[in-house]
Amino acid sequence: MDGLTVRAGAGVRSVARIVARDDGRGGTSLPVLESDGPLALRRTRAVGAEARVMLVGAMSGPLGGDHFTVEGRVEEGARLSVGSAAATIALPGQAKGGARYDVRLSVADHGELQWLPEQLISAHGSDLRVTTRVELAATARLVLREEQVLGRVGEEPGRLASRLTVRVAGRAVLDQELACGPGAPGGWDGPAVLAGHRAVGQLVVVRPEFAAEPVTARALGEGGSIVPLAGPAALVTAVAPDALRLRRLLDEALASLPKT
Repeated sequence: MDGLTVRAGAGVRSVARIVARDDGRGGTSLPVLESDGPLALRRTRAVGAEARVMLVGAMSGPLGGDHFTVEGRVEEGARLSVGSAAATIALPGQAKGGARYDVRLSVADHGELQWLPEQLISAHGSDLRVTTRVELAATARLVLREEQVLGRVGEEPGRLASRLTVRVAGRAVLDQELACGPGAPGGWDGPAVLAGHRAVGQLVVVRPEFAAEPVTARALGEGGSIVPLAGPAALVTAVAPDALRLRRLLDEALASLPKT
């Protein structure tokens, strides 16, 4: 398992890398598709010009002390869709300290990325910090979904901290953090944040045409909203009692945005 380092008491280090490139024939090639240990990347059937990849959990985790990294780069004119085969479950581990899961994405001009993983579940006793950083060129396009579920059925959640940063042409359009569970700042479960819900998610949609015609801010039923960002982007935020209803809210919001 090249690139995988296991140290007693220090957890597992695992890196997955994807590079998508315009193949010059109306499609997208994947010259780099590398993964190891708990992270396994699988190419699936392309749809038109879009290459598709699934992220498969080859081992349980992340556990305490683990550090997973996923890096994705979409080059000029390429189109890539990335999903996952199942939910990711953050679990307590024998190693000391919390776990980390870092996602680093970049999309060049006229490239397009759909980043649509399944839910992240924060199991009782776990401690996970997730950071997602996206760098987009001025004419890049993005649909990014994040869904977090606090605890499995009938259990209290672990500690979960997440930060999402999106930059377009070097300018930050979104930089936000959320911390939930034991040890998180007070109020995370109050009416101003989750209001007792156990599933929270967001969609970030970046399209160049949003610069001239921003989306209209509006509520999504009782648990969600769509707002324009300071750039060619829109943010959908939703909370729900469970993962199924959260996904329904996010899917409806995406379908309601102007088609291109």
